[in-house]
Amino acid sequence: TLSSQGSVDVYAAQCKNCLKWRVIDTQEEFEEIRSKVSEEPFLCSTKANSSCDEPADIEYDSTRTWVIDKPNLPKTPQGFKRSLVLRKDYSKLDAYYITPAGKKLRTRNEIGAFLKDNPEFEGVSVTDFDFSSPKIMQDTIPEIVEQKDSANKKVKIAKDEV
Repeated sequence: TLSSQGSVDVYAAQCKNCLKWRVIDTQEEFEEIRSKVSEEPFLCSTKANSSCDEPADIEYDSTRTWVIDKPNLPKTPQGFKRSLVLRKDYSKLDAYYITPAGKKLRTRNEIGAFLKDNPEFEGVSVTDFDFSSPKIMQDTIPEIVEQKDSANKKVKIAKDEV
């Protein structure tokens, strides 16, 4: 889910059996679950001291903006950090990577050049980085934002004219 600043503030995974949401403690742990969710679906019992009998850790509702990440994205290489930033109009999240030294890399070409210039990252490949953007769940976007979205207004006007 997203904080008011537009960055991810809570990571959660949904149990395949009971469909309850469980908060995942770290981005690294979340990425590990996400990277292999097709072969190893997430279950409440995957999380320590958790079971399907317990109430959900977090409810899917519009008290916060939810985004759903694509399954099976590669885990971010050791030392790098994957960052997601929400555009002001809530149209999408932009993904980029931060190197161990703190430099932002926004494209595959930038990553390729960085890896070429930094041979110490031997074994790390451009294919280990994925710029896919999570899907923003429209039903959890604050109404204030939707009212500012001129594209939505045009659609509403067109519907009224029909």
